[in-house]
Amino acid sequence: MTNIKKKCSFFVLSLLVMLLILPVLGNTEKAFATSVSPTESKSGTVYVIPVDQDIERGLQKFMERGFKEAKEMNASLIVLEINTPGGRIDTAHNIVDIIRSSEIPTVAYIRGDAASAGSYIALNADKIAMAPGSMIGAAALVDGITGNPIEDPKLVSYWKSLMSSAAEVSKRNPKIAQGMTDVNMVVEMPEIKDTKKKGEIISLTSEQAMKVGYADTIAETTDEVVNWMGYSTDDMFRVEQSGAEKLSEFLTNRIVMTLLLFMGIAGVIIELIVPGFGVPGILGVIGFALYFFGNSVAGFAGSETWILFIIGIVMMILELFVPSFGILGLLGSASLIVGVVRAAYSTSHVALSLGIASVSALAVIIIVAVVFKKRGIWNRFILNDTLTTEKGFIPSASKEDLLGKNGVSVTPLRPAGTVLIDGERYDVVTDGEFIGNNMTIHVVKVEGSRIVVKPIVD
Repeated sequence: MTNIKKKCSFFVLSLLVMLLILPVLGNTEKAFATSVSPTESKSGTVYVIPVDQDIERGLQKFMERGFKEAKEMNASLIVLEINTPGGRIDTAHNIVDIIRSSEIPTVAYIRGDAASAGSYIALNADKIAMAPGSMIGAAALVDGITGNPIEDPKLVSYWKSLMSSAAEVSKRNPKIAQGMTDVNMVVEMPEIKDTKKKGEIISLTSEQAMKVGYADTIAETTDEVVNWMGYSTDDMFRVEQSGAEKLSEFLTNRIVMTLLLFMGIAGVIIELIVPGFGVPGILGVIGFALYFFGNSVAGFAGSETWILFIIGIVMMILELFVPSFGILGLLGSASLIVGVVRAAYSTSHVALSLGIASVSALAVIIIVAVVFKKRGIWNRFILNDTLTTEKGFIPSASKEDLLGKNGVSVTPLRPAGTVLIDGERYDVVTDGEFIGNNMTIHVVKVEGSRIVVKPIVD
């Protein structure tokens, strides 16, 4: 009996010990699990690249530089801060190629709008974060000049396939991406209890994007996004536009570009037709130079456009000094026009600006030509001076007094020759008849310097 009691006591004591030890073991396990948690900050530099302008070649060049610097610095993460109304599809496609070819993980942080081509760029990032109140979508094709929707089935189908493939790669619902581009689609979105109908385009708020899987998190700041990705903000570098890139962005603005073309055309032509001013010519050259500089830095213009610009200016200057009947001026103008068109990132983009600038410049040129008509280049081809004695010109003596006089032929008149009248020699002509020398003649007609004589027959 005593043994049984001892065994029972030992069992109870062991049970109590186990009850006391288990919680401790559990806490130890938790502590160990926390020490190897995957939420610990990862090491590495974070590069932040802003995408906060129209999507065109200037942005492409800027992003090429940003991704190149990030690679050279062995960056571990790239954050694209997106706030853009969209832009050119071909440029967006080139930017996406940069993102896809990069070995560095990329997260798109939509701070404002990721509209049109901006949504395409965001969908090609590894992750998408959105700020409260931001938007993604509204990617219907529109004409860059008129703003009217593009309804070409081939272009719409191509753009829709690009958006759809981007969504599929990032494992998002491709039909929503298609509904962002095609007004004719019907797309069910039960997650947000909404249906996109015909005639509508899908655009999602940050909350809606989270529910349908088009955003992975909502963050107030870029720092929150970096922390969410598991990185520290202590080693974060923001890529900024250089001074030349900022100036290029300003100079390639359509309004500024039109003004530069107007200044170039008006200034150079005014200097040609009213030479001697100097100021219009200088302003004209500056206008063209800034136009070519802006497009060159933006990546639109190559070295050949600068060559065309220099050739054009040189030919137009030579026109001032070399009589070419306008040929050099026309060739110079043609060289400048070709250079202007080739420097722009598209013919349609520059056509409107060049047209407005040309019409405006023509109006100013006409006004200047009228006001300064006495100094115009056309005065080179018009004899405006009168030959007067006050200016030092000696007019020839009138020969009207020889009419009716007689003289003697000094040389044979066949029918022209020389006669002697009142002791002076004169060049005369006959009406076609031959008069030998030493024959008596009679002056029958005087017309300016022309003296007509006839022989006197005895």
